[in-house]
Amino acid sequence: MINEYEKLLAGLDDVDWAGLSHAYGSAHDVPGHIRTLCGDDDEARKQAFNSLFNSIFHQGSRYSASPVAVPFLARIAVAGPAAARAKTMLLLTRLAVDWHDEYDVTTGINVAGWRAAAAEAGPEEFLPWYEEQLAGATDTDERAQLQEMRDWVAAGNSPDSRWSALQSYDAVLAELPGLLILLEETPVGPGLIGRAVTELTAAARSPFDRVTDYCEGDLHGHIQRTLRSLPPGSNPASVREALEACLPRIVWDSSGSRTRRAIQELFPAPLPHPAPRFADLTAAQQQLLGDLAGHLHTWLIRSSADRLRELGLPHTQEALQSYVGTHRTA
Repeated sequence: MINEYEKLLAGLDDVDWAGLSHAYGSAHDVPGHIRTLCGDDDEARKQAFNSLFNSIFHQGSRYSASPVAVPFLARIAVAGPAAARAKTMLLLTRLAVDWHDEYDVTTGINVAGWRAAAAEAGPEEFLPWYEEQLAGATDTDERAQLQEMRDWVAAGNSPDSRWSALQSYDAVLAELPGLLILLEETPVGPGLIGRAVTELTAAARSPFDRVTDYCEGDLHGHIQRTLRSLPPGSNPASVREALEACLPRIVWDSSGSRTRRAIQELFPAPLPHPAPRFADLTAAQQQLLGDLAGHLHTWLIRSSADRLRELGLPHTQEALQSYVGTHRTA
């Protein structure tokens, strides 16, 4: 391993990793994977990341080894090899918040409710049950397994996923002040908000051919939710500009609700009568109506027909195609 990164792993070998667990049992292999992240073998680093994602964060589940690994991962995210930092930060976000909580990220996770649920699933709730089972067990192997679990719970652990998830979340939360240096700006200052709006606007205007972990892969839907969650005082003109760039590209959903929401946002009031030329609409309005006119699923327009009619716009696909096509060629 490169010596310059040795200091990031101080204390790694002092942890009783074998006494901790991950998705596949004993976490004895975790320190080796973490150490490999700081090496210079790219292929080995890739394999180490895969192993960590599959073990201490397995399909959204966290384990007793998960929060213990967080401080070492946080140091690597801030000052580790360039090839490891971004992926390490991704792992940290996953250890804090998994896919099941993704829809609450932009509007705020109910941490108080999470803590209440975790308290109900804490070690003290399970210890009496294990002791009762242990007292009645007669099979030697069964008693050994129950004793192991009883001792593990007595040491302050819980088999409930809500509890282990919260431990992992809190571990990342404790590292957050140090991780904020990656932003290179005050964490709640206007400079950061302006930078966020600028970057979100650029992303909203761009085609997106990669999968995002949030909003069922709908990047533009995720951007829209994020923009709406910005604190009061954000530049409303910039936010509006970003929303207008984003809304027409939101992935259509099976209920048509995103379509109706986009129409509501981009056409907040009835248009003049008769309807303006297609060419006189904003770029975002043109894109939305153009996408609707050419969409394979005609039910999307039917689900929004009432709103389109209220706006004075064509409300069948044939009428929209004529409206869009006529003005596009004019």
